[in-house]
Amino acid sequence: MKSRTTVMVSIVLAMLVASIDSTIMNTTMPIIAKELGRFDLYAWAFAAYMIASTILSPVAGRLSDLFGRKRVFGFGILLFLVGSLLCGLSATMIQLVIFRAIQGIGAGFMMPFPAIIAGDLFAVEQRGKIQALFTGMWGLSAVLAPLLGSFFVQFLTWRWIFFVNLPVCLISFLTLIPYKEHYQPKKASVDYIGAILFAVGVTSLLLDTVMKQNRIVLFVIGVVFLVVFYFYEKKQASPIVPLSMFKNRMISQINLNAFIGTVSLFGVSSFIPLFLQNIAGLSLFMSGVALLGTAIGWMAVAVPAGKWILKYGYRILLIIGNTLLFFSGLLLTLLNPSHGFWFVFLVMIVQGLAFGLLTTVGMIGVQQLVGGHEKGISTSFFMFCRNMGTAIGVTIMGALLTNAANFMTGIHHLLLFGFFGSILAFTHFVPHSEGTI
Repeated sequence: MKSRTTVMVSIVLAMLVASIDSTIMNTTMPIIAKELGRFDLYAWAFAAYMIASTILSPVAGRLSDLFGRKRVFGFGILLFLVGSLLCGLSATMIQLVIFRAIQGIGAGFMMPFPAIIAGDLFAVEQRGKIQALFTGMWGLSAVLAPLLGSFFVQFLTWRWIFFVNLPVCLISFLTLIPYKEHYQPKKASVDYIGAILFAVGVTSLLLDTVMKQNRIVLFVIGVVFLVVFYFYEKKQASPIVPLSMFKNRMISQINLNAFIGTVSLFGVSSFIPLFLQNIAGLSLFMSGVALLGTAIGWMAVAVPAGKWILKYGYRILLIIGNTLLFFSGLLLTLLNPSHGFWFVFLVMIVQGLAFGLLTTVGMIGVQQLVGGHEKGISTSFFMFCRNMGTAIGVTIMGALLTNAANFMTGIHHLLLFGFFGSILAFTHFVPHSEGTI
C-alpha cells in the first residue's frame, strides 16, 4: 500500500510539471524573446517541446512494455529535470529552443505513465477516479501556469519558470524509488529502425503545422516515412508499434475517434480566451477561469466512468460522449459578441463532459482490450492520437482565424469547422462492437 501511495505522489507531481510547462511560456515568452533576441524563433520554443513530447510518448510506452514502467518513467523524470535546468540557464534563443526539445523528450517519457501505471495498479472500476485526479492536475495547471509565469517575471526572473521544476522533479524521482513494480516486462529486442522511421514521419507532419515554407515537401516526407514504417513494422517480431493490436476493431475505432474528436473541438480552448478578452472584454485571468468548465465537466464523468463501463459497456458510453461533443459544437456555432463568461463557461462544461467520457472510457478500453505486454504502447498510442489531433486541429483553426476578414468571422469559421468535425466523429467513428473487459 505504501508503495502504491509513493508512486501516485511521483506520477501526480511529474504530470503537474509536464502539463504546466506545456503552457507556462504563453504569458512569459514575449519577455523571454525580448531578452534573448531572435524573435523569429519565437514559435519554435513552443514547437520544440510539443513535437518532442508527442513523438516520444508512444516510443516510451513501448519501451516500458519491454523494460518495465519504473525504469523508463524514472529516466523521463531525470531528463526533464536536466532539460529544465538547461532552459533556465539559456543565454540565447537557439539554446532555449534546443533545451526545450530536451525538456520535451523528458515530458514524452513521463506523460504516458500516469495512465499506464494506474492501469497496472487499479481495477477498472477504480480507474475513473484516478483519471479524474489526473484531469484535476491538468485543470490546476491551466490556472497555475499563467499565475506562476506572471509571479516569476514580476518578482524574480523568467528563468524561475524552469528552475521551479527542479525540486518537484527531484521529489517525484525520490518517491518513485520505493515503488515495487507489479508488471513483469517482456524482454525483447528494441526496434530502433522502426522508432527512427516513426519519429521522422511524425516530426515531418508536425513541422508541417508550424512551418510557413516547404509545407508540401514536409507533408510528402512525413507520409512516405510512415508508409515505409507501416510495411517495415509488419515484418518485425518485436515492432515498436505492434500493428496486430489494431486488428481489434474496438481499439482501432477508439483511436480514430480520439483523433477526429480532438481535431474537431479540443483546440477550441486555445482560441476561446481570445474571444473573451478581445470581444467580451474579460481579463486574462477570467478568460482562463472560463476554461475551468472543461475540467469540471471532465471530472464529473471521469469519476464514475469505470463503474459505468462494467454496467453499460464501451459502445453506449462512447455514443453519449460523441453526442455531447456534437451538442457542444452546436452551441459554439451560436457564439456572438453579446455572449460572455457564463455562456462560454456552460458550453465548456458540456465539452468537458464529452471529452471526459471519450477520454476516460477510451483510455480504459485500450488498456483492457490488449494483453499486459502491450498495455504501455496501447495507452501511449491512444494519447499520441489525441496529441496529433490537437496539433492538427489548432493549426487548422489558427489558419481559419488569421485568414478571415475580421476576428468574429474567423471565430465563426473555426467553430463551424469544429462543429462539422464533431458530426464526423459522431457518425463515422463510434465503435460497432462491444469487445470484452
